[in-house]
Amino acid sequence: MRKKICVIGGGRWGQNHIKTLFEMGNLAGIVEADADRLSELLQKYPVQGFTDLDEAISSGFDGYTIATPAVTHYTIGKKLLELGNHVLIEKPLTLSSTHAGELVAIAEKNGSSLMVGHVMLFHPAIRKIKELVLEGKIGQLHYIYSTRLNFGTVRTEESVFWSFAPHDISILNYLAGGSPVNIEAKGSKFLQGQVYDVTMAQLEYPDNLHGHIFVSWLHPFKEQRLVLIGSKGMLSYEDSTKEKEILYYEKHFEIVNGQLLKYEEPDQVIPYEKALPLSEELKYFVDHLDTGIQIADGQSGYEVVKVLERVHGLITQTENIERLT
Repeated sequence: MRKKICVIGGGRWGQNHIKTLFEMGNLAGIVEADADRLSELLQKYPVQGFTDLDEAISSGFDGYTIATPAVTHYTIGKKLLELGNHVLIEKPLTLSSTHAGELVAIAEKNGSSLMVGHVMLFHPAIRKIKELVLEGKIGQLHYIYSTRLNFGTVRTEESVFWSFAPHDISILNYLAGGSPVNIEAKGSKFLQGQVYDVTMAQLEYPDNLHGHIFVSWLHPFKEQRLVLIGSKGMLSYEDSTKEKEILYYEKHFEIVNGQLLKYEEPDQVIPYEKALPLSEELKYFVDHLDTGIQIADGQSGYEVVKVLERVHGLITQTENIERLT
């Protein structure tokens, strides 16, 4: 029987959930507090509509996606999970690691599937890069860096790291196969008194694997680049280009008779099957409601929130130290 999913939140990203699930044949309900917006959505998508969450819960859907503002994720997620519902919560999971950990514990206690909307983990290019790393295409993974830059929407409350970096943290953790054991970070504020516009974070993972994340909404052009450096080769992917190619660079150094020698071959384009990441993410959620979430599960979302908190604390602490000195 086809799974019935209810989308909570009819804003910009919620409408993407609604449209995609409708095309999949799984959209069964919409919760939107704004009655006028809900009416407009129901004219386009003839499913059950609710302005009240409790009424939607009483209707007994197979799963729910939460695409509301991040400040509401904890309250809505907790209510659903405590009743044993399967839930996908958009990123970030919550705005505090304490709340994120609580949601993970509630889901485990009640046998609920909890997934976090780290959509880039379902991007075919990222999945292909993970496959190449696992098969040893570039040898031992040494270093990863990710940039997410734009002359883009400036937030008035959350920093650029909270706004942009959840994607990058989730990607680095996914490729590294775990969470960082050490973090260094620094940020700069130019436009507003309390909001960071540019941040750089250095993450250290087990086995001497390092990475860095550079995010900014004060940048002259858009760039979303991922680069991996290994012992036998290198990979790069630029999501902001039209071609969206994965490039393989057969470049590495070897020590021969005490001499450091450089090896370099022509670059190669790595083919991969193209698909829409959100479609892949929601298909995965629907297909794994009853069998359990392995990719972008609640625990991985919790780890991302811990990094977000840690980086914010570090850049604030660094600024305070610099002011004192």
